[in-house]
Amino acid sequence: MRKIELLIFDMAGTVVNEDNVVYKTLEKAINRYGYEVDLDFVLEHGAGKEKYQAIKDILGKMGYDEIEERADVIFEIFQKFLKEAYDSLTVTSFEGVEELISLIWATNIKIALNTGYDKVTAKKLLQKMNWKIGVHYDLLVTADDTKNGRPHPDMILIAMERLGVTDPSKVLKAGDSIIDIQEGKNANAGLTIGVTTGAHTREQLMSANPDYVFDSLFELTKVIELK
Repeated sequence: MRKIELLIFDMAGTVVNEDNVVYKTLEKAINRYGYEVDLDFVLEHGAGKEKYQAIKDILGKMGYDEIEERADVIFEIFQKFLKEAYDSLTVTSFEGVEELISLIWATNIKIALNTGYDKVTAKKLLQKMNWKIGVHYDLLVTADDTKNGRPHPDMILIAMERLGVTDPSKVLKAGDSIIDIQEGKNANAGLTIGVTTGAHTREQLMSANPDYVFDSLFELTKVIELK
């Protein structure tokens, strides 16, 4: 069992079950622009990233040039579609997540949420789940807080600084995408965990060499001390 001081959880696909609506909306926006791309391709090349960057990376992988000009238009379409999708969206946490949060909350371990979403989108998701700071998490770090998105470690480093954790070996990063694991490794996190509840498959997650891949975030209880 590992002694951990800070747990950093990705949001969508890890603690937030929103049925991949953001990536489905990215797919819809890109296709509305006139391209043909499927959800698997969007997840493979865009999962976990700041969403404007995700669009640019997806277009790049599709072989297009003038990416920024195309991405500007697609991002505007995406934002419009996402607002419409969120108006009627039902959002929950995954099975076992709130039970895990309760167990962690009884310890001195800190919980930070980090995400490739902007702050407005992230807060809207948390409001729909009725999650509150000081009750379910200690800190929210979003793509708006840094210029360098994943796989750069900046969001993790910000969380460490704001929550007073100085030793990265005492940090655990968990997420549902390859880029989450890369982010954790780039921050020298003591543990990197993949979960199969979101964007990437077990095989895809294993390609990033995490310490563990779990089918449920609750399985963290197998590897960290909760005393």
